[in-house]
Amino acid sequence: MNASHPMGGTAVCTPHPPVVAVDRAKRLPALPTWLLVALLAFAPPLRPAAAQMVTAPVAEAVAVVKRVSGAVQLHRGGGQQALKEGDSLLASDRLVSGADGMAAVVFRDGTRLTVGASTDLQLRRYAFEPKAEDYAFDLYLAKGRTVYASGKIGKLAPQSVRLETPTATVGVRGTRLILEAE
Repeated sequence: MNASHPMGGTAVCTPHPPVVAVDRAKRLPALPTWLLVALLAFAPPLRPAAAQMVTAPVAEAVAVVKRVSGAVQLHRGGGQQALKEGDSLLASDRLVSGADGMAAVVFRDGTRLTVGASTDLQLRRYAFEPKAEDYAFDLYLAKGRTVYASGKIGKLAPQSVRLETPTATVGVRGTRLILEAE
């Protein structure tokens, strides 16, 4: 269709292609809710290159730090730095809190740990792969106190949960408990 343009010349109008609604669920693969939350809400803040030592790649992250108060150090691969809210944890990380330190951590399966003051806690193994039926939650509490509240691993494979101290090993059967070591 041609029409006269007020400034002179001819304007050409072409029909627009029809608008087609696209179902996004068919275009994008479904991601687990925990992964979306970890990616969007708990991504660690950008840091200078020198401070990248502790930031875990998303593919390897097993937990997210929800809250930190006081002094808590994250030990990984021979290095250490202050633990911060939003940091991702790996299955081999060690948390050491000072006399005023506390940290709340949530794992991929929903297991929650609250690390108390003057605590030394080593994550040994963590696996939550329901499709492969691979489950493991193994930690060592060298000293201090932690509160454990089981998630899906404790319900689906309670035999896979192992909490160890210098003097005892605790098998958890889907519950909440306080673990202490002196």
